[in-house]
Amino acid sequence: MENKKTNCKNCEQEFQEEFNFCPNCGQKSKDTLTMGVLFYNTISNYFSVDARFLKSFFPLLFRPGYMAKKFVSGKRLLYLHPAQFYLFTSIVFFFLFSFQSRELNQELDKVLKKTFEKESLLKLDSTSKKVLDSINLTKLTQPLKDSKLITLSNENELKKIDSIIKESPESGNIFNFNKGKLDSLVASGATVNEQLKYLGMEGDSSYFQRRFYTQMLKFHKNRGGGILQAFFDSIPISLFILLPIFAFILKIFFWRRGSFPHHLVFSFYYFSFLFVMLGIILLANFFWEVPDIIEALIILSTYIYLLIAVKKFYLQSYFLSFIKTGMVLFIYMIIVLPIATGIMILSSFLLY
Repeated sequence: MENKKTNCKNCEQEFQEEFNFCPNCGQKSKDTLTMGVLFYNTISNYFSVDARFLKSFFPLLFRPGYMAKKFVSGKRLLYLHPAQFYLFTSIVFFFLFSFQSRELNQELDKVLKKTFEKESLLKLDSTSKKVLDSINLTKLTQPLKDSKLITLSNENELKKIDSIIKESPESGNIFNFNKGKLDSLVASGATVNEQLKYLGMEGDSSYFQRRFYTQMLKFHKNRGGGILQAFFDSIPISLFILLPIFAFILKIFFWRRGSFPHHLVFSFYYFSFLFVMLGIILLANFFWEVPDIIEALIILSTYIYLLIAVKKFYLQSYFLSFIKTGMVLFIYMIIVLPIATGIMILSSFLLY
């Protein structure tokens, strides 16, 4: 009996029809696209939620540096891949963090809105005061004019003083422009270019300057709403960039202990541990108020974890591991993170 053959829909190679998988590429021979298949493939390919995750979770928590050491030694399939572990834990953490960040964002939006409203009231009081000062100046000088004690020259000086009182900018203005006048321009239907020009943007401004003034105008119109959320949205991407920097610092201090990918594997697992611990704090706060002392102890445990992981992964003495771990954290926390935070704040303002 002749065996029937079919072609693989993926690689188009011919194989026997009774095969369940293509011998060339491994795709199922009969894999009808359904909703279940679609979502199962998505989860399995991108999140790798399988037995390896459960097998990797407890060693990650209780055996610092163990999985990183096993991975670089060649055991690549026994535990979850470090990049997949990082991706999964970061997604779960930021999912939990999104609930808290939403509340923080709403609270800050309310504060900023009240601040803008308060400034508007202060401007009204300031404007009224200026009008009264101008009226009082007129009342004071009128008798002097009637008695011919004020000459034409002195009268011109008084007019200058009066105009300064009427047109002087409000105090406490961050960007040195009259916010009330800007609101009037917006309400009157002035073009965006006219509004930007009033803010101080010149015609030959660079792209960065124009972007800055545009975002400043947007910040004013939105009363600052959404600025914190834009900052929170930039954190995941920033952390993905900061992780290789952490690995590079490790490479500097342990340059004889493997190539850069070795340090990157260590960093993936350590950052995954950080996401797990911070996620536990967030999850616990959903049900009860975690005492500050417990949160402080959990944060302290991340340093102790790193120290033990460095000792076991790089095979150096505790004293040397303590010194190098302290220096790595000092450079990362005191130099790298502040610069990165400043860049994140600026980019959040320019892109929100």
